Amino acid sequence: MGVTHIRTPKNFVLEERLERYADGFETHAESLAGRWAEACYPLRSGTCDCRRDGQAKMRGDAPGSSASPCRHRRFDHVELDLGCGKGAYIIQAARQRPDTLFLGMDAEPLCIAYAAQYILESGLPNVLAIPRGADSVPRVFAKGELSGITLNFSTPFPRAHDVRRRLTTAARLDAYRGVLAPGGTITLRTDSQPLRDWTLTQLAAAGYKTLWTSDDTRAEHPELPTTEYESRLVDRGARVWSVCATPGDAPSREQLESALEADPSLMSYLPDDLENLDYVPLGMEDAVRNFINRRRRAAMGARQKH
Repeated sequence: MGVTHIRTPKNFVLEERLERYADGFETHAESLAGRWAEACYPLRSGTCDCRRDGQAKMRGDAPGSSASPCRHRRFDHVELDLGCGKGAYIIQAARQRPDTLFLGMDAEPLCIAYAAQYILESGLPNVLAIPRGADSVPRVFAKGELSGITLNFSTPFPRAHDVRRRLTTAARLDAYRGVLAPGGTITLRTDSQPLRDWTLTQLAAAGYKTLWTSDDTRAEHPELPTTEYESRLVDRGARVWSVCATPGDAPSREQLESALEADPSLMSYLPDDLENLDYVPLGMEDAVRNFINRRRRAAMGARQKH
């Protein structure tokens, strides 16, 4: 979810918010690579020194020496919501699955401020935000550490020249492969059929096996948490398009390079009759409007020639 869709109240001061809700996010995330399940068990209980020890190590301080119950207990699974926005999805997921640690990662400080606030207000002991972008995933997590990665309503970046900014390029998917446990999954949910369909080409090039796709996720997978943001999109006429995949055999260099053969413009994945679209995916409104206008000008020019 893009930061442009978050409204801030009057007199909102980002730095003050980040300081107030600092316990809801982890600034020294790299120090916890390989031990998230133990270091964060349980969060906000007052009994765990592992996160503080990791932070002290990053600063060069001496870690605490007291024994902690969490050194002998851990979460059963660790899952990452990449581009978590305000954290609504991970909070709902954490309520449903208390045995799993849910981590929400976002590069936008505004998103982290809100996510941390809502996380702390929820009181849940198994959810935390991480102020990082997608490129940091291989540094923040160890090999096989994640049971799943979700991407909920990621910004589609529809223009061809922005293709590398998408979170589901074959190169990024290949990087995610390293941190996924055997049988781990990547699940994309989006209001953009073009992004879902383009992502299918990237998954194939990155050597992933598709477990399921859906053209109406809310109807076909009601077990997945539904956020207020998603509900607002559906009220505007959106359908939720999804794909869930798991890593297969590692791809060859040639296979990865084949991802570049897919048309990078998401406009190419829209139907021809754009004027009759019932819903334009969020983030593609300007591109669709410009495309329609270019068509109309071309048609008018053709008529004038005759």
